[in-house]
Amino acid sequence: MTDKVKVAIIGPGNIGTDLMIKVMRNSKHLDMGAMVGVDPKSDGLARAERMGVATTAEGIDGLLKLDVFKNIDIVFDATSAGAHKRHNDVFQQHGVQVIDLTPAAIGPYVIPAINLEAENASNMNMVTCGGQATIPMVAAVSRVTKVHYAEIVASIASKSAGPGTRANIDEFTETTRSAIEILGGATRGKAIIVLNPAEPPLIMRDTVFVLSDLIDTQLIEDSIAKMVASVQGYVPGYRLKQKVQFDVISPEQPLNVPGIGPKHGLKTSVFLEVEGAAHYLPSYAGNLDIMTSAALACGDMMARRRVTAGIARGHKEAV
Repeated sequence: MTDKVKVAIIGPGNIGTDLMIKVMRNSKHLDMGAMVGVDPKSDGLARAERMGVATTAEGIDGLLKLDVFKNIDIVFDATSAGAHKRHNDVFQQHGVQVIDLTPAAIGPYVIPAINLEAENASNMNMVTCGGQATIPMVAAVSRVTKVHYAEIVASIASKSAGPGTRANIDEFTETTRSAIEILGGATRGKAIIVLNPAEPPLIMRDTVFVLSDLIDTQLIEDSIAKMVASVQGYVPGYRLKQKVQFDVISPEQPLNVPGIGPKHGLKTSVFLEVEGAAHYLPSYAGNLDIMTSAALACGDMMARRRVTAGIARGHKEAV
């Protein structure tokens, strides 16, 4: 018996290929079982085959036909929100846990620095790249005071936004907004994504604005510092770009919060950047790296639980 469980990745694009390399290089409890796509000429499928991973260009139906599927415990879905629903329905019938890297949001939102250990659903949603980068900062403020409103702006290099990202912009903003409220603890949230066409491509930059009740700013700074360290545990390139800024919003000049109305209190501004590990993607593609890194952390946790409980499919057959 091994302490690893087999996984499959659906979607051999930039995210799926980078995730495969992370699984093979860095995972404690995951073993690559299959890479799944629909384009026989996909670079990701070709790379997976060269690395000794079983492949299919027949999508999810092809995966079900592979001999290795009987030993697959976890599937990472890096396709699209539209395709994910059918994929999830099929895997639930086979007792396979799903880690969703699309904005479909069928399962609970998971951001490792916030709630990784608290969730163990059959489908785990990784929110979005912008959500993974910014919502920990909102949650850090929520831990010490009441947050009325949080707004995030995620700016990514246009070259790091593939067809999946571009086709899911609406889902990105809605899923991120919802997670700002559910995981971040804000009464109201707003999310904006900017595809920056600059050449050479710029590193991922994120801005977080939080309006909360008044509190000692040192408490917020300390909470943010702890949260940054937590995220850096699985995304080393995650960092504050500059010192956290504070502005007191007086009752005489309140901010008009959408859906709430006039609010006063403390405005906290956090400026971040995310540099990728460059396992497969360029270092400027921190938006993709933070998604694959978060997904890897989630997968390792799910695999560890399966191994500990003795419910890994391949393990039972090997006994």
